[in-house]
Amino acid sequence: MTTTLITGANKGLGFETARRLVAAGHTVYVGSRDAERGRRAAEQLGARAVQLDITDDASVDAAAKAVAADGGLDVLINNAGIEERAAGNAVIGAAEVTAEMMRRTFETNVFGTVRVLHAFLPLLQRSAAPVVVNVSSGLASLTRVSEAGTPAHAYPGVAYPTSKAAVNMITVQYAKAFPAMRINAVEPGFTKTDLNGNTGIQTVEQGAEIIVHMARLDADGPTGSYVDAEGTLPW
Repeated sequence: MTTTLITGANKGLGFETARRLVAAGHTVYVGSRDAERGRRAAEQLGARAVQLDITDDASVDAAAKAVAADGGLDVLINNAGIEERAAGNAVIGAAEVTAEMMRRTFETNVFGTVRVLHAFLPLLQRSAAPVVVNVSSGLASLTRVSEAGTPAHAYPGVAYPTSKAAVNMITVQYAKAFPAMRINAVEPGFTKTDLNGNTGIQTVEQGAEIIVHMARLDADGPTGSYVDAEGTLPW
């Protein structure tokens, strides 16, 4: 049986991805910063709960030990992320963004991703078919953000797309370093979640589609790629 850990899985895309993978027969760990919310979500899903704050070394290490004690890990989905917004849910643009805002965003989206990867790599390396899915964003594409007249070009924020561009680079470098693993970055689309103040234009069911697909790759599947539901994205 395939064992999967999803960070930030007590709600939104993480919760829906967990629901779909449980239905597909995976043993799923619902990683949640809030232990009680994680427990309730796991109970609802028929999954397992693990307290996991990706910004905290001790929390991540404890989660890795707990999963190891239960038998190991085959799939890691780095879903947890943040996007800071101003009052009224306004995106924070170049004139307003500060170094501290960038630091907070990177602490979760970038350093948290690396922290989790580092802690769980030994477990993944023991799997017969290890898979890593890094939840990125279409806003991480320099090509798309540079194309005038597109939704990505119109987005004024700095911290969030910069952090996800870093996640893309992390994906490529880890994929090269661990060729036996399938390590990919996915763009779920502009999904209605708490991350964006529920301003998204698609459902979590739609957004989770590509995450679930890439989590179920075979050993001969792609690696080091950046994709959405329609195919490969430009870097």
